[in-house]
Amino acid sequence: MSNTISNEQHKQKMQRRQEVQEKRLAEKNQEKGLIIVNTGNGKGKTTAALGMVMRSLGHGYKVAIVQFIKGAWEPAEKAVLAKWQDQLEFHAMGEGFTWDTQDRERDIEKATAAWSLSLEYILNPEYRLVLLDEVNIALKLGYLDVDTVIQGLQQKPVDSHVILTGRGAPPELIAIADLVTEMTLIKHPFREQGVKAQAGIEF
Repeated sequence: MSNTISNEQHKQKMQRRQEVQEKRLAEKNQEKGLIIVNTGNGKGKTTAALGMVMRSLGHGYKVAIVQFIKGAWEPAEKAVLAKWQDQLEFHAMGEGFTWDTQDRERDIEKATAAWSLSLEYILNPEYRLVLLDEVNIALKLGYLDVDTVIQGLQQKPVDSHVILTGRGAPPELIAIADLVTEMTLIKHPFREQGVKAQAGIEF
């Protein structure tokens, strides 16, 4: 149907939309630090969070990344982000997937240590963005107490942002978050075609 309208009609329609959009923007004048949750079974939760990390670094903000599950290997993003040493703290504190570690007590110990370090960054007003990568999995598996994490998040400085990634984000966390995105799995080459994890895509 859009192909049948004239250029003038299209211009008038876009002008009306522009007016509506400008009015909306004028009404939205609040600024605050956000609690952001990236969850779901689809790929891209950490990747999306790293996009926000890049934006924050580009603005000159200090950023901290704490990886809860990853850590048994050196992720490629760590090598790239090392170029921002003056602005970025990066800690890969996990020891790999739970089926690789096979030691629940040690997994809990590592997750607890990662949360303790994360809280230091969350409470530090010098850090504008803190990424807790795969923390949702630690919460889902019971390695961390949900209420303890929520209490920590609620103490963050008013203008700082915290991103929590990983599938299985608990309902309590979703309830207090400002922005929640669920990645939905439609197709995946590992399941559909037997394609293994590849450099530059998965790691």
